[in-house]
Amino acid sequence: MARGVILLAAGGTGGHLFPAEALAHELNERGWTVHLATDDRAERFAAHFPAAAIHPIQSATMGSKNPIALLGAFWKIWRGVRQASAVIARIKPDAVVGFGGYPTLPPLYAATRRKVPTLIHEQNAVMGRANRALAGRVDAIAGGFLPQDSSAAGAKTVTTGNPVRPPVLEAAKTPYTASTGEEPFKMLVFGGSQGAQFFSDAVPTAIALLSDAQRKRLVITQQARADDVARVKAAYAALGVAAEVSPFFTDMAQRMATAHLVISRSGASTVSEIAVIGRPALLVPYPYALDHDQAANAAALAAAGGGEVHPQSSLSPERIAALIGGLMDSPERLAAMAAGAKSAGRPDAARLLADLTEAIASQKTVSDFRKGTHA
Repeated sequence: MARGVILLAAGGTGGHLFPAEALAHELNERGWTVHLATDDRAERFAAHFPAAAIHPIQSATMGSKNPIALLGAFWKIWRGVRQASAVIARIKPDAVVGFGGYPTLPPLYAATRRKVPTLIHEQNAVMGRANRALAGRVDAIAGGFLPQDSSAAGAKTVTTGNPVRPPVLEAAKTPYTASTGEEPFKMLVFGGSQGAQFFSDAVPTAIALLSDAQRKRLVITQQARADDVARVKAAYAALGVAAEVSPFFTDMAQRMATAHLVISRSGASTVSEIAVIGRPALLVPYPYALDHDQAANAAALAAAGGGEVHPQSSLSPERIAALIGGLMDSPERLAAMAAGAKSAGRPDAARLLADLTEAIASQKTVSDFRKGTHA
């Protein structure tokens, strides 16, 4: 017999759905029935999201300054609140957990109006707009990087970390072994759909500036946009550098585990995975991120000694070459960075988030949870 019902609410993107899916698996294993509320993109996830049912709920972004567009957005959100209220009345969840994105606004708002216990999870070190709008209404906030402090939000925050995928937990079992002497030096470069082009332009140019001996050691795995793959491959081939270039790698966690150095953007899931696996990283925050959340995420890893943060504007090819070359010649430093990254990892984030969800569902407070009375 199921222990009860938990309704998860998440925007229809991977960044919001990854942690929601990890929590759903954990809650299912503990005997809870899980439902998912999301936007009308829900059908894309129906096949693999571990929920008893998926409920499409209307919502809208509030980014426009046009009064008519704003009025239309408010109307869609209000219709979503009514839809969500009907779902909540029907399935009677013990708690509602939101994961950010505007599709979480109607279910969480409806839940707070109906006095259902609520929790939001924020992946980034800077709270997103939807979560900021809900923070004052919910019972608890789980943070990937958010601090537990004396602020209004910090007082009800528990730093659980960000749940990571099972392949990442498997990859985390591989210890870091530095590359020394003339041994191959494996470098992983990736930037996501929006952030990869800079690396496609800058990294091959930087590699050309390394010494012949350094280039001979390099084995590069690089994610690039489909339009850039051919020219990036050609650039490395002309330099005699072993490189695998593709728009997508299905085994990214394993490639991270075998890397001696990672160069990447600093989205929340990326930083969390680097930390759990424990690899040294040069982090280049995406400069056009709305809330500069990537810079804050990167700073959290750097504070643990696990990575260096370099603004894109500071990275000429000469500077990138100096950074890569210097680290290739400093295996002890790379090993120390790997250990620093590992120290910041939260491999048990899904378990902690499930513990907090159960505590909120049973009407315990964040203060009680912190004291350990949830156990």
